[in-house]
Amino acid sequence: MGEPYKIFYGGKENDFAVFIESPETVEKYKHDTTIPLIDVVSIYKIFVNRQGGSEGVLDEASKSELQNEFNTADKDEIIKKIIRDGSIRNKTEIHRGHNSHNDSYGAGATGN
Repeated sequence: MGEPYKIFYGGKENDFAVFIESPETVEKYKHDTTIPLIDVVSIYKIFVNRQGGSEGVLDEASKSELQNEFNTADKDEIIKKIIRDGSIRNKTEIHRGHNSHNDSYGAGATGN
């Protein structure tokens, strides 16, 4: 296996992600939805980035966040939608070990 991948879904209020086994598995699933979701995702959880965007800290999404965004808290249905409508990102795109993640904040930014 290579580096982990995630599928990023930009929501109305928050941005969501699921971690997947591989882009190839996702493509197979898109053509054959009888493949169990557990074989497509590497972690059967839906994550949220409350800061927006595909980078930053991911927390497990709460039922209310899922309900507000997707009008359901059914993980199967939400994961299917994220797989269908989201975009695949390689986890290595998340930069580690750097103090500054966005220099546009300027001097004195707290980084919160």
